[in-house]
Amino acid sequence: MYCNQCEQTAQGIACTKQGVCGKTADVAEIQNLMIYAARGLALIALAAEEKGADTRAAGRCCAAALFSTITNVNFDKESLLRVLHQVVDERNALAKKAGVSCNAPAATFVPAADEETLLKQAEVASLTKLAENPDCNSLAQTVLFGLKGLCAYTDHAAILGHENPALYTAIFKLLAFGFDGETPTLDAWVKAAMDCGHTNLMAMELLDAANTETFGHPEPTAVSLRPKPGKAILITGHDLKDLYMLLVQTEGKGINIYTHGEMLPTHAYPGLKKFPHFAGHFGTAWQNQIKEMPHFPGAILFTTNCIQRPGEIYKQNVFTTGLVGWPGTTHVKNGDFGPVIERALALEGFTEETAAQYPDTQVMVGFGRHTVLGIADTVVQAVKSGAIRHFILVGGCDGAKPGRNYYTELVEKTPKDTVVLTLACGKFRFFDKQLGTIGGIPRLLDVGQCNDAFSAVKIALALADAFGCGVNELPLSLVLSWYEQKAVAVLLTLLSLGIQGIRLGPTLPAFISPAVLDVLVSTFDIKPITTPDEDLKAILGAA
Repeated sequence: MYCNQCEQTAQGIACTKQGVCGKTADVAEIQNLMIYAARGLALIALAAEEKGADTRAAGRCCAAALFSTITNVNFDKESLLRVLHQVVDERNALAKKAGVSCNAPAATFVPAADEETLLKQAEVASLTKLAENPDCNSLAQTVLFGLKGLCAYTDHAAILGHENPALYTAIFKLLAFGFDGETPTLDAWVKAAMDCGHTNLMAMELLDAANTETFGHPEPTAVSLRPKPGKAILITGHDLKDLYMLLVQTEGKGINIYTHGEMLPTHAYPGLKKFPHFAGHFGTAWQNQIKEMPHFPGAILFTTNCIQRPGEIYKQNVFTTGLVGWPGTTHVKNGDFGPVIERALALEGFTEETAAQYPDTQVMVGFGRHTVLGIADTVVQAVKSGAIRHFILVGGCDGAKPGRNYYTELVEKTPKDTVVLTLACGKFRFFDKQLGTIGGIPRLLDVGQCNDAFSAVKIALALADAFGCGVNELPLSLVLSWYEQKAVAVLLTLLSLGIQGIRLGPTLPAFISPAVLDVLVSTFDIKPITTPDEDLKAILGAA
């Protein structure tokens, strides 16, 4: 086992015996083989496309396979083995249908029938063997982890019926890069990393269209943090269709639905918040679930990442769906939430007494591009008048390692003439802070989930256009926290757009070699976070 794809990796180097996330070595090796098999499928798909074949099924298969390997998605060996064989079966079927072949090892890989031999096969798929040159290997890992993130967004969009053949082709090319018999140079790997960023922008744009065309544009909405008395289901993850189906299936059953983690922004979608039993939000970020979920008196549904080992006190209430899996929990098909509902009805739910123990407060969500650009003239005038001095985007993933209080302190110390935009689960370090307003504009604007970085990009581009300048000349600074692979994808997108001066923390990725870091610093002025006071001085001093 060698896994260094997330921020919490052991000793800041790699997990080699068992993942800090709880992933076992055999699960890690099977996931590596899934990626290796997906590279073979990608090679066949590219050959099939040259003959005009339809490769959408191959694209969906690759996206689902890579999404399954993201940190805190699937820990269930049996379900991962099924995915591995699905990828190989899709490769073989497409090759036969299109009449193509490929002699590359990844395209001819056949999983062993017994587990011992299968795990030995995984050696060829090790992260340490992506490229011989250490700096090329560093960039190869960066591309792979960015690919995993963008495949998550691609899968979400496909679930809502939105697909783009050009996006699938780009994924195939990135998967095949370096596995087609060629040995890419360092410069070629740098270009591949930028291509990955551009491809992720395509994926986020597609998902944005899928979400907004299905459920409407998010609009400013107050979300209660105090539960209501009654039966309850907690839904966590990112998938909006699962949430919609759950809301439909629980109508009239006396069950209140609560969001957790990155589901919080879903309260802003008109097509979701119309349900009267969509009651509010419970808990904070993913890493606190072990402390918070024992106090939730209902059923709990995980739709995507980020699942942790469920505590025994609430494990019997946990259900997974889609690509999520944890051994010993109940898995239900997407949209078939009968068992979840039955469990919720069997549990006590919130009483008047237990509900009253939570603060009677609300938080605001729904400040995506549609909302912010709707008041663009007001925002521009506030900047020109000096009422708004600077915008600071404080976004990204939350996590458990020390040092993340930096983001809370940074936001608390932002001056009253600054506006904080935030997205993804990093917001839970400060989402309930009362920062006030500037001319009616809230100083804390929740842009949405991690994939809503597309909204943030569109806002920045529109403001740059309004001021007649480049994005890097705007009174805008980005302070990002990273944890897993979707954050890598978003970072690559920002870099591919030429955005400079990004501050990144709480630690730099273990897979970035010193030479690659030098390139990032010299080319993009990327820098590690320091202290809130020092960083605010640097940010606002240059404003």
